[in-house]
Amino acid sequence: MGYRKLGRTSSQRKAMLRDLTSDLIINERIVTTEARAKEVRKTTEKMITLGKKGDLAARRRAAAFVRNEVATVKEEEDAIIVESALQKLFGDIAPRYTERQGGYTRILKTENRRGDGAPMVVIELV
Repeated sequence: MGYRKLGRTSSQRKAMLRDLTSDLIINERIVTTEARAKEVRKTTEKMITLGKKGDLAARRRAAAFVRNEVATVKEEEDAIIVESALQKLFGDIAPRYTERQGGYTRILKTENRRGDGAPMVVIELV
């Protein structure tokens, strides 16, 4: 099989990957287990590649996967600007990697989780 099951049903696994991918786009760095990070890396790299394409079809495909969450709130003069995770992906993150052909994420190992000894990592955007 080409992916990890992560001890969940397919719908739970898809929801978890969507959440973690959206969190990684918003925060640009998350702490999770090694197995989850390796799966999130795949989906995040696909979303950034869609962001680099930048056309309407790519935006719709990314919108179908990335959660509709608030990424940042800015106040400019008299207006309050709310930026979603999708807008951050297409406006901030994807333009950073125009010259890069892949490998947008980095996984750094940390110490094991105290409760069950699961290997923990930090996954971040390069």
